[in-house]
Amino acid sequence: MADVQLDDLSRVYPDGTRAVAGLTLYVRDRELLAVVGPSGCGKSTALRMVAGIEPIDGGTVTIGGRVVNGLKPHERDVAMVFERGALYPHLTAAENLRFGLTARRLPETEIEQRVAAEARVLGLQRLLDRLPRTLSAGQRQRVALGRATVRVPRVFLLDEPLTHMDAGERTRLRSELAQLQHGLGVTTIYVTHDQAQAMAIGDRVAVMRAGRIEQVANPRTLYHQPANAFVASFLGSPAMALVAGGLETDAGRTWVRLGSQRLGFPGTPSGRLRGRVGRPVTVGVRPEHLHEAAGARPGAAVLRATVARVERLGHETLAACAIDAQPVLVTDTPGVADQPGGERALLTARLSGHHRARPGDPVDLSVDTARLSFFDPVSGDALWHPG
Repeated sequence: MADVQLDDLSRVYPDGTRAVAGLTLYVRDRELLAVVGPSGCGKSTALRMVAGIEPIDGGTVTIGGRVVNGLKPHERDVAMVFERGALYPHLTAAENLRFGLTARRLPETEIEQRVAAEARVLGLQRLLDRLPRTLSAGQRQRVALGRATVRVPRVFLLDEPLTHMDAGERTRLRSELAQLQHGLGVTTIYVTHDQAQAMAIGDRVAVMRAGRIEQVANPRTLYHQPANAFVASFLGSPAMALVAGGLETDAGRTWVRLGSQRLGFPGTPSGRLRGRVGRPVTVGVRPEHLHEAAGARPGAAVLRATVARVERLGHETLAACAIDAQPVLVTDTPGVADQPGGERALLTARLSGHHRARPGDPVDLSVDTARLSFFDPVSGDALWHPG
């Protein structure tokens, strides 16, 4: 067993900055757990504490049932790959792969077999005789990954390993990483600020904010049932839009009010949402729940909006559409400081690639009200998600 338990872990820097605050997290044996969060949330610090290269000010790190707080990095049997591969510049790719095995004094024949196998898996055969300075960023990172995995550690720690690659290579290597990890069966913690990477490769994903865990779940659950407004606004590309609204009843129906407009709520509010009728709520709308009103079914809920921004991606058009309702901006969400304030919330709609929307155009959007999410406007906690 090589499960990893972080129990009430904390790290405070000498200047008083609390990088990690009471973090508790369990990583199952052989699991690939992705840890995602905005820059500065403490995810890399937590990873370095597991590796033993960052002091622990409180709490414990347990690997395979053994508390490792007092162990040096080389005594923990973990392998770490940093944002920049940190290869030995004077050694060839093959010598970098061999380095850890040689240090452990494994038989030469076993070293050769492991290096050859790792080179095949990561496509490094033609690069083995080259020095790091002659390799591309992606090739260097492949060698760094190989150097870490070739010795099959108990725990594999990845700290932003794909950041400096181009988009195509990043997508290819993240898929290979997941296949490699599952093939080796090594418990892996993968830290990234890129939620698309985390969702693509993680068996489960832990979302961090300000040194704490906000939610841990499989990617589907995180996306469709975020625990709070922060998780909802952090995950997704584009992310869920959050709008100040309210629930009200009229003529025997329940309505969702957004500014001067209202949408019919399907059925009757249940669970925690039942008690919010007549009170403010935060309404969450994802792009895939908005469509062109033209051709919508009769009686569909429709919002009147104005196109504010357009991104033409070929296969689809992303249109940021303003409505007369107050946006809800969540602290620590990437880009929140750059979002305009005021009274007009922006909802991103996925339109056809042939749509001729232009900034300033009026647009009617049909809303799949059965897919809306609702959050407490004070705590941010989820009140209701569609089933």
